Amino acid sequence: MRAGLAAPALRQRLSRWLALQTLIGLGLVCAAVYVVTACTLSHRQNETLDQKAAMVQHLLREAREQLDEAGLQHQLSDFLAGHEELTLTLQAPDGQTLFASSPPRLLTGTVKQRQFDVLAPSMASTPLRAVLSLGTQADEALLRQLALTLAAAAIIGAAAVSLGCYYLVSLGLAPLRQLVDQTRQLSASQLDKRLDGSAQPRELQALIEQFNALLARLDQAYHQMEGFNADVAHELNSPLATLISSCELALRKTRNADELREVLASNLDDLQRIAGIVKDMLFLSQADRGASARRTPVDSLSALAGDVVEFHEPAMQEASLIAEVIGDASGSFDAGLLRRALSNLLGNATRYATPGSAVRIEIEPSGADQAIKITVINQGAGIAAAHLPRLFDRFYRADPARTQADLNHGLGLSIVAAIARMHGGEPFADSKNGMTRIGISLPAK
Repeated sequence: MRAGLAAPALRQRLSRWLALQTLIGLGLVCAAVYVVTACTLSHRQNETLDQKAAMVQHLLREAREQLDEAGLQHQLSDFLAGHEELTLTLQAPDGQTLFASSPPRLLTGTVKQRQFDVLAPSMASTPLRAVLSLGTQADEALLRQLALTLAAAAIIGAAAVSLGCYYLVSLGLAPLRQLVDQTRQLSASQLDKRLDGSAQPRELQALIEQFNALLARLDQAYHQMEGFNADVAHELNSPLATLISSCELALRKTRNADELREVLASNLDDLQRIAGIVKDMLFLSQADRGASARRTPVDSLSALAGDVVEFHEPAMQEASLIAEVIGDASGSFDAGLLRRALSNLLGNATRYATPGSAVRIEIEPSGADQAIKITVINQGAGIAAAHLPRLFDRFYRADPARTQADLNHGLGLSIVAAIARMHGGEPFADSKNGMTRIGISLPAK
C-alpha cells in the first residue's frame, strides 16, 4: 500500500461486504420471485385463452342448430360480458367480419391471440375463422408493482443488514480493542506482564498464547542481555583495571629495561585475555547471525577426539586425570569447529573432575533419528538442576564465586552450543549421582 493511504477499518470492510452480499442475495431472491410470478401469470394467460377458446367452440357447436345469427351474436356478447380484457372476432373465408365484440374494445399491453376454425351453419356454410384476443395490461401492471416492491425490499433489507452488521461487528471487535489496550500497557520494563485472554473469543486464544510465549522469550532475552552486559563489563573491567594500574605504576618512576619488560609481559597476558573474550564474542555474534558450519567428510570422530585428548594431555596429567574415547562414527562435519567444541568440553571436565578419575568421551553412532551424540562425562561435584537450563548461556557460571575466573571467562559452553546449532544440532547437559554429562547432538549430514 502506498504511503499516506490508510487501510479502511475492519468493521467498515466487514459491514460493507456483508451489505453487498445481502444486496446480491436479496436481489437474486427477488429476481427469482419476479421470474416465477411472471411465468405463472403467462401460464395463466395461456390457460385462460385455451379455456375461452374451448368454451367458444362448445357454445357454437351447441347453438348452431338452434339459434339464428342474431341469437348467436347475443349469446356470444353475453359470453364476453364482464371480460373486458377479451375480444372475439368471427370472420368468413372471404375476410368479412360476421361477429365482433361489442362495444369495440381497445386492448392495451401485450396482446395474446388464439385463432381456430368453427362451424356455424346458420351463419355460413363453410368454417369460420375465430380470433380470440387477451390483453395483459392488468398482469403487466401487477408485475411492475411487484418489481418496484421487490427492489425496494432488497435495498431496504441490505441497508438494514448493513447497519445491523456494523453494530454486531463493533460488538464482536470489542474484545480485540481490549486486547489492544492491554498491549499499550506493555513496555521494556514490564515484559513480565502477560495478556489476559479469558474474555477473548476462541479464535484469538491461539494468537494470545503465541504472543505471551513471545513476551516470555523477550523477557528472558532482555534479562539475559542485562546479565550479559554486566558480565561483559565485569570480564573486561578486571583486566583493564589491572592494565591501567600496571601502566600507572610503571610510569611513576624510572625503571630499567628488565622491569619494563616484566610489566609488558604481565600486561600482555591481560591483553591476550581481553583479545580472547572479544574473539569469542565475535564468533558467537557470527553464529547468532546464522553462520553455518562448512561440512567436509570426517571418516573417524574417534581419531578427531584423540587429537583433542592429546592436546589436553599435559593439563589432564597435572590434574591426575585420564581420558578415554569410547565409540566411533563418521559423517560430514566442520572438523575445526568440532575440535574446538570438544576442546571446550574436555577443558571444562578437566577443571571440575575428581582427581584420579577418568574423563570419558562417548561417541554414539547415528540411529533412527540420524543424530550423532558426542558426550563428555566426568566424575565430580554435581551441577544443581536449577543451573542446567542456563549452563550454555554466555558468561554464566554455576559457581557464584567465579572460581578460576582468571583462566576462563564463561563463554566456553556458549561456543559449544553455537557450534552445535551451526551444524543443525543442539547441546545437552545432565548431572546425576556425581556424574556430569555434557555434549552435543549433531545430524550426520
